[in-house]
Amino acid sequence: MTLSYATTDFIEGGVISAVILLNIIVGFVQDYRAEKTMQSLHSLSAPLANVVRDNGQFVREKAEDLVVGDIVKISVGDIVPADLRLFDGMNLEIDEALLTGESLPAIKSPSLTLPHNVIVGVGDRTNMAFASSTVSKGRGLGIVVKTGMNTEVGMIAALLRNEGPIAKVSRFRRWCQGFKKGGKNILGLIGTPLQVKLSKFAIVLFLFAILLAIIVFSANKWQINNEVLIYGICVAVAVIPESLIAVLTITMAVGTKTMARGNVIVRKLQALEAVGGVTNICSDKTGTLTQGKMIAKKAYIPGLGLITVHDAIHPLDPTSGKIRHKEFTPSDSLSEGSGNDVDGEFVGKSAPLKMFLNAIALCNLATVSKSDRSSHSSAETLGEIGWSATGEPTEISLQVLAMRFCHGKQDLLNSGAWKLVAEHPFDSTVKRMSVVYQRAGRKSLDVFTKGAGEVIVPTLTLDEEQKDDIMRLIERMAGEGLRVLCVAHKSLPDPSLANNRAVVEQGLNFIGLVGLYDPPRVETKDAVRKCQIAGVKVHMLTGDHIRTATAIAHEVGILTPAIPAALASTIVMTAGQFDALSDQEIDELPQLPLVIARCSPSTKVRMVEALHRRGAFCVMTGDGVNDSPALKRADVGIAMGMNGSDVAKDASDLVLTDDNFASIVRAVEEGRRLFDNIQKFLMHLLISNISQVVLLLIGLAFRDNHGVSVFPLSPLEILWVNMITSSFLALGLGLEEAQPDIMLRPPHDLRAGVFTWEVIIDKMIYGVGDGQLGAKCNEKFWEPCHTVYRARATVFAVLSFLLLLTAWEVKHFSRSLFNLNPAKHQGPFAVFHAVWYNRFLFWAVVGGFVITFPVIYIPVFNTMVFHHMGISWEWGVVAGCAVVYLGIVESWKAVKRRCGWGSGKNYRLEGTWRGGFGWIMGSGKNWGQARLRQGRIR
Repeated sequence: MTLSYATTDFIEGGVISAVILLNIIVGFVQDYRAEKTMQSLHSLSAPLANVVRDNGQFVREKAEDLVVGDIVKISVGDIVPADLRLFDGMNLEIDEALLTGESLPAIKSPSLTLPHNVIVGVGDRTNMAFASSTVSKGRGLGIVVKTGMNTEVGMIAALLRNEGPIAKVSRFRRWCQGFKKGGKNILGLIGTPLQVKLSKFAIVLFLFAILLAIIVFSANKWQINNEVLIYGICVAVAVIPESLIAVLTITMAVGTKTMARGNVIVRKLQALEAVGGVTNICSDKTGTLTQGKMIAKKAYIPGLGLITVHDAIHPLDPTSGKIRHKEFTPSDSLSEGSGNDVDGEFVGKSAPLKMFLNAIALCNLATVSKSDRSSHSSAETLGEIGWSATGEPTEISLQVLAMRFCHGKQDLLNSGAWKLVAEHPFDSTVKRMSVVYQRAGRKSLDVFTKGAGEVIVPTLTLDEEQKDDIMRLIERMAGEGLRVLCVAHKSLPDPSLANNRAVVEQGLNFIGLVGLYDPPRVETKDAVRKCQIAGVKVHMLTGDHIRTATAIAHEVGILTPAIPAALASTIVMTAGQFDALSDQEIDELPQLPLVIARCSPSTKVRMVEALHRRGAFCVMTGDGVNDSPALKRADVGIAMGMNGSDVAKDASDLVLTDDNFASIVRAVEEGRRLFDNIQKFLMHLLISNISQVVLLLIGLAFRDNHGVSVFPLSPLEILWVNMITSSFLALGLGLEEAQPDIMLRPPHDLRAGVFTWEVIIDKMIYGVGDGQLGAKCNEKFWEPCHTVYRARATVFAVLSFLLLLTAWEVKHFSRSLFNLNPAKHQGPFAVFHAVWYNRFLFWAVVGGFVITFPVIYIPVFNTMVFHHMGISWEWGVVAGCAVVYLGIVESWKAVKRRCGWGSGKNYRLEGTWRGGFGWIMGSGKNWGQARLRQGRIR
C-alpha cells in the first residue's frame, strides 16, 4: 500500500487501503463477538453462594449479587463469597493463608464477641469469615457485612492498584518487562498453546517471505526498480496467511459456546484444544455415571428383620412406593418375594427400628421438604411432584427413608427431645460420620455413626464370627448393585468426651445396614460404548464397595462379561490393593484397572501419574476439596457443577453443569470437531499461499522484452484472494459440523499437533497442483500486453475457483466430496446435501464465485486496478482446470483410502456398524451388510 502511494499509483493504493480497512472492520466485529461470547461463558463459572432469600429458603446466587445483610451458608470446599459475621457453625475451620499467611486453617468461634473500641487483627477475628478464603472443615452461617472492594481482600487489591513505589524494581527493568510483554502480545506469543504455536508458525512464514523476496531480487541480479520491488513484495505477501489467527480465535469462541450448550463450561482454553485428544477418562460413579438420585431399597435391622422399599418412582417423595417387612437373618436370602406391608405406625411397635431411624435421621445433614415449584432454586434437587431436597444424594435417600415412617430429622428436632452437642463430619480418608446428641431427660449422650462397612464393623462390640456374618451380608447386598452403609450407636456417659473423635467412634453397637440403589443414567451405557469405539478407555474411580462398583461397571459397559484370565485379578481393584503396589509394579501391569473401589484422593493422583508414565492423555473428574490435586495433575480436570465444591471448580479446566458422564463424551466430540476444523481451515489457507508462491516463482521465468518478470497475478489480485476470498472460506470451515465418523477414530496425537504429515503432504499436493495449472494458463506471457492481461485474468479466475472447490474438498481429508455422508445421503445428489448443510461456507463459496465476475469484467476497474481484462474463450481453460484439479484431488483421496494413509486408515469400512451409533463411512454401494476389511477399531 505504501509503495503504491510512493509510486503515485493512487488508484491501486486506494483500493488496497479499502480492502485492508474492510478486513479490519470484519475482523474487529468477529473478534468483538468472540470476546463477548467468552465473557458470557466466564460469567457462567462465576462463584456462587448459598443465600437466604424472600421465601426463607437457601438459593444459589452469584457472589457478586450479595448485599450487606444477606444470610449466607458456607460448608466444606466453599470459597467465602463476602466478609461474613458468623453467628452459627459446627467444627468450622477456614484457610485464610492469603490474608494472614498462616499455614494452618483458622478455627472459628461464632459465639465470640469482640469489643468495639479495640482494633483486632484479621487472624484474631475468629467470629468472622473473610471473602476469598476457603472452608476446609465444618459448616457455618453468617451475615454479610462487607462486599466487593470493601472486603479485606478487596482493600488489598485497592492497595495494589494504587500508583507508587510498591515493587522495588528499577524503572528501566519495568520498561524492559513491559516492552517484552507488549512485543509478545503483538506477535501473538501470549495465549493458548495452539495460538502460540500458530503465531510462531506465522513468524517462520514471515522469515520465509523475506527469503522469497531475496530470491526474486537475486533472479533479477539485484537490479531493483519499482516493478522488481513490487514483484518481490507480492511473493512475500503471498506466503503469509493474514487471517490465520483471527479465524482461530473465532473458531475457539464458537467452540466454547457450543460446549456451554452441551452443559460443559470451559474455564481454560487449553482444555478446549486438548480434550479432543484424550485417551483415558477417569470418572466418579455417583451422580456422573449414575443418576445421583439414590433410593434406600433395603435395610437390615437386627432384632427386626429386613425392610424393603418397592415401586418407589420419585426418589424425593417419602409417600412414593410401598414398605415391606419380613423376618430375616444374615444367612437368609435377600429375595423380596415375601413379607408384609407396613406404614409409619410400625415404628411404635419396634424399638430396634426406632433406634435405626433415629440414627439415619440425626446423623444426616440433608433436608427434604415439600415446596412450591416457584420457590425452587438451582441449588435444590426437585422431585417430580414438588418435593425438594438439599444435601448429598446418600444422605437425602436416608432422610427420605426415615420420613417414610414419619421419623425425619425435622420432626425429631421440633419435638424438643434432641439437642446437637458435637459433630464429626464425613471425610474421604476416614469414610464415616458421627454426631453426638443430648436427649431430654438423660445425662448420658447418644452417639450415632454411619459409614462404610469395612470402617464401622471393626469398631463394633461384637465377636469375630458376628462381624464376619455382617461383612458377608454387606458383600451380598453390594453384589446387587447397592451402596451399603453400616449404622451404629452407643451411649457416651462423659459429656466432656463428645469432641474426642477417637473415643466417640470406638465401642459402637451395631443397629443396622442400609442398601442404597443409584440407577445408572439412561445415556451412560451408550456414552461408554461410544468412548470405547473412539479408542478412549473409561475408568471408574469410586468410593463405593468393590461389589457395588463391579455391578454398576458391568451394567454401564465399562466391564464386559468375558474378562481375559490374565486381567481378572487386576482389572478391578480396591484402593488399598492399588496403593500397595509400587510404581514399578503398577507399570508392569498388563493393563491399568478399569474399576478402583474405595478410592481415596491420593489413589486418584497415583492413577493419573500411572497413566502419564504410559504416555496416556487423561481426563479426571472430581467434586470434593481433596480431589483438587488429581484435577490439577490430570491433563484435563473436570469438576462437577451441581455438587462440586468451589475449590474443585477452581482447580479444574472444565465444569459440568449437569454432572453427567455423557456431557464429558460430548466435550471430547466437540474437542475433536474443533481440532478437525482447525486442520481444515489451516490447510485451506496454506494451500492458497503455496499455490500463489509456486505460481509467482514460476512466473520469474517469464520476462518481457526489457527482461522484467511479468506478473502472473497483480499485487491487488493476491491481496484480494488472501483477504477476501480465502478468509471467509476459512471462517466457514471453522464452523463445520462434526463429521459422522468423528467418534469412530482413535484419539489424535497431541504431540504432533495440527501439523500432521497428512496435512503437510495434502497442502503440498493441492497447492503445487494449483500452481502448475496456473502456470499453464500463463504460457502466453510473451504476447503483447493485451494477451498478458487476458492471461492474468484467467489465472485469477482459476486460482479463485480452485480455492472455492478446495474449501469443499477439505471438509474431509480422505472421504469423497460426492460421498461425504453416506449414512444420510447417497446417490448422485448426495453432493448437494454435503455442500448445503454448512450454510455459512455455502454462501461464502457462492459469494466468492459471484464476485469474481465483476472483478474481471467491470471496465476501467479491471484494467486500472487489478491489471487484467475481460476474457471469453478462456473460461474453457478455467473450467478444464477445475475439472482436472477436482479429478486430481479425488484421485489422491481414493489412493489414501485404498492404501490406508492418514485419515484413510479409518475409512476402509463398508456398511453399517450394528451397535446403535449410526453409519460408518465406506465407498462401496452395498450398505446392507457391515463388514470390516481391516481391523481399525480397537
